Formats: sequence, C-alpha cells, structure tokens
Amino acid sequence: MIKHPVLMIGLAVLLCTAACTKQGTVQDTEGKLNVTAVNFPAYDFVKAVAGDRVNLVMLLPPASESHSYEPTPSDILTVQNSDIFIYTGGESDEWVEQILESMDTASMDIITLMGCVETVEEEVVEGMEEEEEEEEGPAYDEHVWTAPGNAKRIVSVITEELAKKDGANAGVYRQNAAEYLVRLDELDAAFKAVVDGAPRKTIVLGDRFPFRYLTDAYGLSYFAAFPGCSTETEPSAATVAFLINKIKAENIPVIFHIELSNEKMADAISEATGAKKLLLHACHNVSREDFENGVSYLQLQQGNVERLREALW
Repeated sequence: MIKHPVLMIGLAVLLCTAACTKQGTVQDTEGKLNVTAVNFPAYDFVKAVAGDRVNLVMLLPPASESHSYEPTPSDILTVQNSDIFIYTGGESDEWVEQILESMDTASMDIITLMGCVETVEEEVVEGMEEEEEEEEGPAYDEHVWTAPGNAKRIVSVITEELAKKDGANAGVYRQNAAEYLVRLDELDAAFKAVVDGAPRKTIVLGDRFPFRYLTDAYGLSYFAAFPGCSTETEPSAATVAFLINKIKAENIPVIFHIELSNEKMADAISEATGAKKLLLHACHNVSREDFENGVSYLQLQQGNVERLREALW
C-alpha cells in the first residue's frame, strides 16, 4: 500500500511526466510489447509463452516480501509504460489499485490472476490463529497459481491477451502456450500420482498457508499456524503446541515451511518432534539466486511434488 506522502508526490510527478512523454510503447521498444508482471508466477507464465518477443519486467524484486512491498517511483513509471499489466487482484494489491486509478489505462490491457479462476475463501482450521483485525467481508486466498489447473487457466488468458495485442506473433504465442499447457498437465498428473494411494492425506506447515488451491485440487487436509495472506509472523505458544501434538499423534514425518520464511517456527517444531523440515514452495516469489539462475514455476512445483512424496508416504 502507498503510505508515504513523498511517494504520493513522486507518483504525481511521474504520471505527469509519463503523460507528456509516452509516445506508444510498442514503437519505442523496437516493436516489442512492454509486459509488467507484479509477481513471479505471472512473470514466468509470460516468459514461457512469449520468450524474448516482449519486454518483460517483474515488479516485485526477488527475495522481497510481497505483503509489505511498496512501489518505487521507477516501479510506478514501469506500470505507466506497460502495454499489458498483470497482477494478483486481491487485498494485498491495494497499492496497485491506487496506482491504476491515478493514470490513464485506456491503452493498457490489465489482467488479474484472481479474475482468471474461481476463487475460494481463506479458512481458519483447527489450531490456526486468526487475524486480530476484523475483516470487512470474506477474505479470499490470493495464491491461485498453486494448483496446476488454475495455472492452465491463467496461461490461457495471458496467451490470448498477448495474441490480441501483438497479432504478428499470435501464432507463436499460441504454439508456445499449447506446449506449456501439456507440461502443466504432466505436473498435475505428477501431483495426483503422489497423493493417490498415499497412506497420509495431511500436511502440516509451521508457517502461513498459501496452498488452499493446491490442497483442494488433490484432496489434502492441512494444519498450519496462519492463513496464507496473514501478516502475522509470531505464533502463540498454543498454536505451536497444537502443531507439535498433531505431528506426534499422527506420526507425520515432515514439517513444511514456505519460501523466504525465517523458518523459526518450523525449526522449533522439527526439534520438538523429530519431523524433517522441508520447503513447500508457494511460487509467490523466489530468491535472487534462483531468479538469476532462471528457475521456473514448473521446476519449483516439481520440487513440491517430490517433497510431498516424503510427507505423505
């Protein structure tokens, strides 16, 4: 969310400058579309479909925490110059809404990931701590990409937007997408193969839980400290005790944590129970090293398949 007056002044100045200088970004960039994705999954989906045929930017810096992100003046200008802009579309993107409301978006195609799929509400399961602040209406899980089936729907929408905006390369985009959708089908089959017939159907996270769509897709149950979009980081002693007792009672061999977590809670639970600590990657963001090495959504999810195998078998 945009909180600082200085940044608001910067927004006004940048938007005025952009309005005076933007001459049609397609021509300014040698015929390539400017595509801006706020987070990693959208960025990687565009990369898979469009390759180097577009100028692609991921707005959220690698290794940064998405829930506390604040845009820089440069980020705002990047958004302004986008031909296609892709963001999640949930409550954590209020800063995006403020930016978009402040600029002329008539020539910009805007995609929200949550608008591509059927969303589900976050839920508070046994042992989980609720947010202290009361929500106005239901809170929806924003991590829609964690299920490969949803990823397919998102990729299809992105592909058609690219094809509409850049007809000269429409055939290439659709061919790349067709090949990528096959790989997503293979990923879906891999998840099903791990879960089907597994002696366990429950996972435990000593962390936030941004995996409603994944667990719903494959019939898994779960226990965790906080909902996926929670801003809380320190659990109560009662929550930690509950998760420890659950692991001991059901002989659960793995305690999961999510990416870019401090892992303290998972460490404590692992030490108390002997459960192996493993990463379950929500693909929301990646480390700087992974980003520079070109890690993909498919690679991260395949890692999740293997780690679920350890947890369920």
